[in-house]
Amino acid sequence: MHPIIFFSRMDFSQSNLFGYIEDLQELTIIERPVRRSLKTPEEIERLTVDEELSDIERAVYLLSSGQDIQGTSVVANLPALMRQNPAETLRRVLPKIREVLHVAGVEMQLTAAVSFLTVLQEESVSIHTYSHSFLHIILQNLEHRDAGVSNAWLETLLAVIEALPKETIRHEILNPLVSKAQLSQTLQSRLVSCKIMGKLANKFEAHIIKREILPLVKSLCQDVEYEVRTCMCRQLEHIAKGIGTELTKTVVLPELVELARDEGSSVRLAAFETLVNLLDMFDADDRSQTVLPLVKSFCEKSFKADESILVSLSFHLGKLCNGLYGIFTPEQHLRFLEFYKKLSTLGLQQENGHNDNQLQLQTLEQEKKYISVRKNCAYNFPAMIVFVDPKNFHLELYSIFFCLCHDPEVPVRYTMAISFYEVSLQWFLHVAKLLNSGVYTIHKELVTLLQDESLEVLDALVGHLPEILELMTNGGENSGSESKLLSIPDLIPALTTAEQRAATSLKWRTHEKLLQKYACLPHIIPSDQIYYRFLHRMLTIILTNNVLPVQKAAARTLCVYLRYNRKQEQRHEVIQKLIEQLGQGKSYWNRLRFLDTCEFIMELFSKSFFCKYFFLPVLELTHDPVANVRMKLCYLLPKVKSTLKIPTDKHLLQQLELCIRKLLCQEKDKDVLTIVKRTVLELDRMEISVDAFQKRFYENDLLDQEKERQEHLLLEMEQLEKEKQQNEGRSTNINDKMFEKKRRDSKTSSVLGKSITLSVPGSSSSTSAGKEDKKSKLVRSQSFSTQALHPKYSNIDKCPNKSSATGYTSSVSGMGKSCMLSFSDDSFRTHSTGNSGNVAFPSSCSSRNLFNSAEQKNNGNKESQSRKMSIPPGKPPHNCFCHPHPKYLQRQNSSWIS
Repeated sequence: MHPIIFFSRMDFSQSNLFGYIEDLQELTIIERPVRRSLKTPEEIERLTVDEELSDIERAVYLLSSGQDIQGTSVVANLPALMRQNPAETLRRVLPKIREVLHVAGVEMQLTAAVSFLTVLQEESVSIHTYSHSFLHIILQNLEHRDAGVSNAWLETLLAVIEALPKETIRHEILNPLVSKAQLSQTLQSRLVSCKIMGKLANKFEAHIIKREILPLVKSLCQDVEYEVRTCMCRQLEHIAKGIGTELTKTVVLPELVELARDEGSSVRLAAFETLVNLLDMFDADDRSQTVLPLVKSFCEKSFKADESILVSLSFHLGKLCNGLYGIFTPEQHLRFLEFYKKLSTLGLQQENGHNDNQLQLQTLEQEKKYISVRKNCAYNFPAMIVFVDPKNFHLELYSIFFCLCHDPEVPVRYTMAISFYEVSLQWFLHVAKLLNSGVYTIHKELVTLLQDESLEVLDALVGHLPEILELMTNGGENSGSESKLLSIPDLIPALTTAEQRAATSLKWRTHEKLLQKYACLPHIIPSDQIYYRFLHRMLTIILTNNVLPVQKAAARTLCVYLRYNRKQEQRHEVIQKLIEQLGQGKSYWNRLRFLDTCEFIMELFSKSFFCKYFFLPVLELTHDPVANVRMKLCYLLPKVKSTLKIPTDKHLLQQLELCIRKLLCQEKDKDVLTIVKRTVLELDRMEISVDAFQKRFYENDLLDQEKERQEHLLLEMEQLEKEKQQNEGRSTNINDKMFEKKRRDSKTSSVLGKSITLSVPGSSSSTSAGKEDKKSKLVRSQSFSTQALHPKYSNIDKCPNKSSATGYTSSVSGMGKSCMLSFSDDSFRTHSTGNSGNVAFPSSCSSRNLFNSAEQKNNGNKESQSRKMSIPPGKPPHNCFCHPHPKYLQRQNSSWIS
């Protein structure tokens, strides 16, 4: 062995290097565990089985002379044997299993219970054959000395009872049950009898249960062992549902009352929980005279002498309060409310600036119990809102709501985050409409939970985040734009903080889930805020994050933001960044994400939008140097081809065919070439849609037409907003000029006398009328946009109905000089039609070359420009929504047309 010597400068020559390797190998041999138990040749011979034996013969051989592990393997394989050859398995294998189970260990017993249940569930044999062959084995092993084995066989028996006929149950199970439930039997036998009787209550009629089962039930409720009394008490709920209301009142309720006063705490707890679960079966008299006194007694004793039921009481308190709501007096109502408030703050010390000497240190077990109590109070908070009456929420429950949302323990805040949607729903259904109050009562707690230090709380809140935000901003009667904007300042920083905390953590699934839910924000937050606070963040995540699901979630959410962006300039900027930073990025990973983004674009946008902006950049990736990018592109080509329309996109189809030919001729990677050949066959089978509607593409064409119409409406609304701003500026200038003219005329009139009178030009009246028309049009257009462009988050990809188009038509007709909008095969032109005021969307509509009349008006003389929307035909402006940027056009012409 070469000694390990540390030199200041190590020599890595060949001889020394081999010496170091030997040293390392000797070190690994020292640390390797030594196997002390090896199989002897005799043991190997005994474990060897002839390969020529059939499955049935091998199973019989292993059960007869094999070891325990081999027998367990045969028992586990019993369902497979039953599927292959049920007759031989029942005749030869099952008797051997019955013999082995008498002396088998725990592992084989548990395996057998599971295998018998699997055979029943797979219905390998008829239920008659199953009861004849398997039921006796199950009943024999019910009273196994090991409790775990006994419970496993009991679960199998309870499942078998559901499928057995009544006569078989009566003869094979019910009759032996009478003797098994006697006091002389073992504790395990009596416990099993309790559970079986609870299951049998749903299989027989009420008179049979009354005659044969209820006497056994009463006997077991008076058993000397508290475990038996507890078990039987928990089965009384099933028995009560089987015998009906009358027998429950006369037989079950007295037993529950007696068990509720039992000396054993577990028995009292079981009685209390059974009473709560059976409240619906008791009438008002039973509730007021019997149940309510018992419940009051439980509540009084829980803090004094019996803290064991405190956790269960807090869990069932919401159901209990609402079940007894009709019989409470005002004093009792207030008492239960105060009891709930006390439980909600149980274990939280009040800090008054000094230590209270009377407060004792709580044990760890007590602290866990108090945390569970407060967690249960958070679970029951929505039910307590109904109990208190939502109108009294702010007065009675808001302080508790605040404490639970700021609780120092994560499980409490986690439960509150899960319940937050129900709380907000109750609030807006009852409180916001009645009190005409906004979102400010519970808005701060939402912000608090979004900024919680625990990601578990954030993950729980994110599940219903779109619904909560929708209620927060639009849920009340006064849910106008003002209340929405007032709720945004605190909400936006909380949302951005939550995303950043999820991004810096290792829980990428929470981050992915959060980004998916943030797709609802365009319906909640104004477009400018989305653009500056969220859209660029999504692009950064795509470029920098290393988790693929997170990148895809960010890409789709970014496409949703782009879909509902209200400004043309911002849309062009985002599109340019997607093409330059992803599609033309240096990293092949970014180019792959560009293809993912294009899939989302095709899903959310119209076909014309994709063809104008992304069709050619996608085809450029056919020359990508990385084979994985070209392979992913080949998988995407069928979807790309489906966006084309003939004859409008004939030149794009030629480009696609040219790229396919180049791939077939020049591709060197064999895997990519295989995918290309497969894709070519799929493309050949595809049919390209035409501009006119076709029956086989009718639904898709109609959906695409709606997407084009919504994209056009975005342009119209942007133009109307610009006109509104221009009109407001002009009205301010006109008022200033009129005031100045009046002042000059008043000075002139003082010199010349009162012979000169001021006359207002006739154009001012027409101008004011035009302003009113423009304002009414803008209001109606904005009203339509909230319907057509802001559907519910669950239908984010769906298009609005036809009534929305009618609303927009009526809004356009309100203009002094309205317009006729029509689509042609290759362009969209606006024609002046006098006062017709109709907006037509033919079936062959296409918005590839949309004209933007606002751009021409801004380039000309703004004061002398007419208010018509007609534009002379010609070349479309470069910043049209469905037309690419001139720089990109120039690059396209140089790379493709040439």
